[in-house]
Amino acid sequence: MTLPVAAQFKDDAEAFLADLKQRLAGYSLVLHSEKTRLLEFGRYAAKNSKRRGKKKPDTFNFLGMTHYCTTTRKGWFAVRRKPIRQRMNKTLARVKLRLRRMMHSGIKEQGRWLSSVLNGWLNYYAVPGSFRFVRVFRYRLVRMWYKTLRRRSQKSRISWEKMGDIAKSFLPKVTIRHPWPDIRFDERMQGRSPVR
Repeated sequence: MTLPVAAQFKDDAEAFLADLKQRLAGYSLVLHSEKTRLLEFGRYAAKNSKRRGKKKPDTFNFLGMTHYCTTTRKGWFAVRRKPIRQRMNKTLARVKLRLRRMMHSGIKEQGRWLSSVLNGWLNYYAVPGSFRFVRVFRYRLVRMWYKTLRRRSQKSRISWEKMGDIAKSFLPKVTIRHPWPDIRFDERMQGRSPVR
């Protein structure tokens, strides 16, 4: 199980980790040494990383996303999420194998299947700030489909321009499908009386 825990001060984080190890030891359990780490993450992480000679602050993976520190166009601190690269590559590798098996199926059948794959991917990973990453996934999917269609025959006349038209007619556009976290929270709280 993966669970990120945040603390404002390093001393608090170290104390929490020591207490957690002690508590788990009471149940004959231990934390996974390779998956447990303390990292600086937040508003000052980038500045402190540069001071220590690192180009970028650390990132962490949680729920299929890599969480990282960045700044907005106005210079404000922001936490962003993007699909874990290894997961994206594994998904594309599975798609490639399936497309090989479906090579001689009709374009409509392939298109319907790829549309369901892309829709599923977008429903999960199309969060605010991840637009360019999910757009790369769609592009690679189309490229893979294009290569598969061209392999069906040595006389294939499908050009990249025509492939763009085929992709447009079957695959959904890349759009962000989740609201910003503060908007989602506001929507949930509408109509509820404040906690006392």
